Amino acid sequence: MDRLPLPLEGITVVAVEQAVAAPFATRQLADLGARVVKVERVDGGDFARGYDTAARGLASHFVWCNRGKESIALDLKDPRGLDAVRRLVAEADVFVQNLAQGAAARLGLDAATLCAAHPRLIAVDISGYGASGPYADKRAYDMLVQCEAGLVSVTGTPEQPVKAGIPAADIAAAMYAFSGVLAALVRRGATGRGGPVEVSMLEALTEWMGHPLHHVMHDGAPPARTGLAHAVIAPYDAYATADGGRVLLSVQNDREWRRLAEQVLGQPELGSDPAFATNAARVVHRERTDARVARALAALTADEAQARLEAAGIACARLRDVREVAEHPQLAARERWREVGSPAGPLKALLPPITWPGGEPARSGDVPALGQHTEALLRAVGMTDGEIAALRRDGVAA
Repeated sequence: MDRLPLPLEGITVVAVEQAVAAPFATRQLADLGARVVKVERVDGGDFARGYDTAARGLASHFVWCNRGKESIALDLKDPRGLDAVRRLVAEADVFVQNLAQGAAARLGLDAATLCAAHPRLIAVDISGYGASGPYADKRAYDMLVQCEAGLVSVTGTPEQPVKAGIPAADIAAAMYAFSGVLAALVRRGATGRGGPVEVSMLEALTEWMGHPLHHVMHDGAPPARTGLAHAVIAPYDAYATADGGRVLLSVQNDREWRRLAEQVLGQPELGSDPAFATNAARVVHRERTDARVARALAALTADEAQARLEAAGIACARLRDVREVAEHPQLAARERWREVGSPAGPLKALLPPITWPGGEPARSGDVPALGQHTEALLRAVGMTDGEIAALRRDGVAA
């Protein structure tokens, strides 16, 4: 039986993008089969290329967000460079941009302008705070938006709020842009018309704040920062083991607590002790509860603790560092790692989490060098060798 093609096969995306939010969105489209043309500055390209040199001399953010794309380097301040982008957009299905507020409109590359000229085009504007309102022109970097959206206020310990260890605002905006494009493609299939899509980092991350936000709006009390512990469930925390590891466990109901007390703690009487028998009591006596659990797990290795917890039907997990995640046995068993090409040679990359049983596997394309596809793309939109040579000579293309 023939495999189904990737769902975005035949879709062309042009992106004037930088940093994380738009590049991560368009990488999802590339993974699902779309052709993604990445428009970069001639003087260094996407500034995320310079964030670090961790990936064999390449920037880890750039490698993560830009595999499977074609890179064209153009100076959009020059009318010839801008004309080249407009020619690319005229043949595209989707256009994505996350330039500074107002920059796309000044270039005539905002969603409203492009969709008026190309009714079938889906044009995505990704911004920090949206196109209107008092914050529209504020600079919006990930950690700033984490603060504005309240994520930092609920993350950390009682003494110290902390940012998320990943660019949560960028990722949230990226995933809503990705799903917005998919929804717009479905609508275009039914109506023949594309249209604008707007996503702001603040609104995306505030949506993810749903539980604490509704807690405050309807109850009035902000949830406490509790580190790895759960604010209203006990025991639900990470505990040290004899070999220096840490195992997190979660007791969701009083039946589980009785099993934990009997089969792991070796103290079955705690199952009926009024100080511990209910979750409400365990939360009130959290320090005593945690001390009993910590004492039992401290006598076991991490593997022994996990085995005993799982045998008792208690949900648990290893507290892994990033290196351990890269070697995670579940990811290895499911063959989730691939190698992708790059200007620095082959690099390890994780398959996207959307899989298509019975269909073509998700595409894991190469990470492009800056301007690697400039000449081919300019030829494809009708430019002659002489015109391309002039653009290169004048620094308009690279």
